[in-house]
Amino acid sequence: MKKMKSERTREDILDKAWDLVAQGGADVSMADIANAVGITRQSIYIHFKSRGGLLDALVKRADEREKIIENLEQAIETTSARERLDKCLTIWFDFIPVIHPVATDLIALRKHDADAAFAWNDRMKDLHELFHRLTDSLARDEKLSPFWSASDAADYLWVSVSVQSWDLLVGDRGWTQKRASDTLKKSMSQLFLKP
Repeated sequence: MKKMKSERTREDILDKAWDLVAQGGADVSMADIANAVGITRQSIYIHFKSRGGLLDALVKRADEREKIIENLEQAIETTSARERLDKCLTIWFDFIPVIHPVATDLIALRKHDADAAFAWNDRMKDLHELFHRLTDSLARDEKLSPFWSASDAADYLWVSVSVQSWDLLVGDRGWTQKRASDTLKKSMSQLFLKP
């Protein structure tokens, strides 16, 4: 019974924290989250140990809710190379606005917060591995441009469609999400796929 209450409290913390971080970004304090849940700040630290741990849990929960890993894995199985790349990028670009508030917080915190750095690196490692599976599949099907190795293509894709790149286009340059998504998908297709 105690474990179930603990799990419910953890879920409540994650739900309230997501809402608050989505609204306030890096300005949301652990005390604000605790007040929203109706618990002490110490209770949050018991569940997550640090702000970085909480942020990592938030992003992992978003991954699970949105089925980002599952959806990307299914897209990688698409027969047509062009459709495969397009589906993977569409899934990713649809996901970025969902995680953007927490992702930008992790990016900002990672320079001076080891837990935030771990959380960010953990999530990006998984994404890079999926992109590597994608570029491996393009190479296996002899659809990857001969200019690229699968490994280099995965690296370049990972950087080109990163949250940071998307944020520069949408946030700093004022592009719509659709324009950013369409332009990046088209450029990645022209860059990586044989004509």
